[in-house]
Amino acid sequence: MTHGLQKTLQIIPDAPGIYLYYNVDKELIYVGKATSLKHRVKSYFIGKRTSRPIEQMIHEVTHINTIQTDSVLEAVILEANYIKQFLPKYNVDGKDNKSWNYIVITKDQYPRIETFRHHQMKLLSPTEQRKRFAYMFGPYPGLNTKATLKLLRQLFGYSTCTPDATRPCIYYQMQQCLGVCTGEISATEYRRQVIMPLVAFLKGGKKRVIATFERRMKKAAKEKEYEGAARLRDQIARLQRIHDVAILNKSFFTNHSEIGNQKSEIFRVEGYDISNLGATGKVGSMVVAEYGEMKKNEYRKFKIKTVEGQSDVDCMEEVLRRRLTHEEWAYPSLFLIDGGKPQVNRVVSVLKYYGLDTPVVGIAKGPNRKKNEFVFGEIGNLKLEMRELKKWVHANQDILIRVRDEAHRFAVAYQRQLRKITRYK
Repeated sequence: MTHGLQKTLQIIPDAPGIYLYYNVDKELIYVGKATSLKHRVKSYFIGKRTSRPIEQMIHEVTHINTIQTDSVLEAVILEANYIKQFLPKYNVDGKDNKSWNYIVITKDQYPRIETFRHHQMKLLSPTEQRKRFAYMFGPYPGLNTKATLKLLRQLFGYSTCTPDATRPCIYYQMQQCLGVCTGEISATEYRRQVIMPLVAFLKGGKKRVIATFERRMKKAAKEKEYEGAARLRDQIARLQRIHDVAILNKSFFTNHSEIGNQKSEIFRVEGYDISNLGATGKVGSMVVAEYGEMKKNEYRKFKIKTVEGQSDVDCMEEVLRRRLTHEEWAYPSLFLIDGGKPQVNRVVSVLKYYGLDTPVVGIAKGPNRKKNEFVFGEIGNLKLEMRELKKWVHANQDILIRVRDEAHRFAVAYQRQLRKITRYK
């Protein structure tokens, strides 16, 4: 590795975005996306090589650029735009295109949002594509299309129901459909309010979409259309704080395997514990480990504010909800909970509420803290990956126990600190 590359690796941000690999001729040979640019790019240069074509060409890389984005979804969109524009040879010629996906918008009266895998799209001739699709976006390598469509529905409220149906669809009741099913929105207005902002977003124009929504919100408020103004306000807030850690097919243990198989190499784990003295003095802790190393500058402590009486489960929910309001904190690859099935189930329900699909593991300790029984929360697509998750946890259980113990220590230390302050007041 050249001195220039070493220097670049030291300043890459720990944030979502895309990375661009260039060869000695300044040719873009590969573009990739990452939830953490810092860890993803470093993974190519540290640890054991695999047989993936992109890892076999690392010796050709002489220069790296990165472009940071506000969310993983925007990184996915930007990556697709670069692939389409520059056709980097290790993207186009590599084996990764088997997992490429496309998002299309149909030419129906109320346009539909659909996804196609690469091999399905190849079955349609250019003429058929032009006949059926008004817009086609992609390819998106390694995209979890189910999670992505769910996220886009939350952001834009696109409809999958039948116009003028006999009863409202479930998404109308969840305020994620503007009333295509009930006849409350015309095809023209549906295109203006839903489809065109979605198209602009998928072209990489989030700022432009937000600016449009802000103008419409002010106009609606001025005309006393308060319900429409409130809906636009909420849309703007969701676009500014996109929760999208679940849209990539590669799970945390896949990323782990790409940087080697040593037990100490864990990506990012957040450990949580609750400590209380009866119904008073309730506190929560959050500790962070990256690749097996504790990140003490990212520890957080919580004084429980809303829970009356003694309920570790309710306290855990409050801590998780407060943590998830901080989008500026890096999201973990795994939530580790000091507790059993009740705590794990509650955490899973909170994550689902926020649209997150992150694995949850609890460690039930028993009354004497001598028991280490691992409890797994089933969330989203992880039912299909539970075997891999359990294997990964088994291989790294010593480190996870250490993270659990550190969360417990940190919570107890905070509680003692508060008791000491109270005692001397």
